[in-house]
Amino acid sequence: MEFARSLLCCVFVMSTQLQLIVTADCPADGRTWVPFEGKCYHFVHGEEDQIKSYTFERAKSLCLGFELLTVQSREENDFVIKYSPKVWKGVVNVWLGMYYDTDSEEMRWFDEDSEQFTNWEDNVLSSDILPMDTCVALRSNTGKWEKVSCLDDVENGVICEASQQAEEVKPKPSALVSLLVILSVLAIVGVSAGIWFLHKKNNHGSSIFAAFEYHPPFRVLETDQSCLVEAEDADNLP
Repeated sequence: MEFARSLLCCVFVMSTQLQLIVTADCPADGRTWVPFEGKCYHFVHGEEDQIKSYTFERAKSLCLGFELLTVQSREENDFVIKYSPKVWKGVVNVWLGMYYDTDSEEMRWFDEDSEQFTNWEDNVLSSDILPMDTCVALRSNTGKWEKVSCLDDVENGVICEASQQAEEVKPKPSALVSLLVILSVLAIVGVSAGIWFLHKKNNHGSSIFAAFEYHPPFRVLETDQSCLVEAEDADNLP
């Protein structure tokens, strides 16, 4: 019986694990989000992009609780460059979510990650921008980054960024899973029956079929017949 219990437990765990699948999804806030490698990107366009001229503060406010674009790899930088023509025409300078950290005296992302990948312009000239007023824009035609003023410069592109949200779903079990469960249940029933018969056979003083011995139910005489028997017994008394 212990074997049967263990097999049943394994079947239950297997069927449960096969049903649990984790998927990722982008924010459902009515805006168009484009997924790429664990992140979601919203390229500001349409009615919210009529002016096409944004200060750094205005760009941040358009993301409505999400961060401006952060670029952590060459692949992510290339993705932005290749997708931009599907949204905008011409050259677009996109605000990046980067600022100058006065504590570390280096540029940092707003999500507190330090620079792991950079793609600065090759001919970067010394800038007269104060370090604490330094922001960064990405040029859509080259993919290069340039330092600009957070206070004085305006750019014509905004991309918001969000992490994909993990969601657990339980799809319908496949035919293979259903077949495995049925076969496992049949195996459990067969093993349990075999163990039961062996136990009965080895039990001294009893038969395998002892448990199936027929015992007829006790017959209760009907009321009229009972009265007739009592009357006959009374007539025979001396």
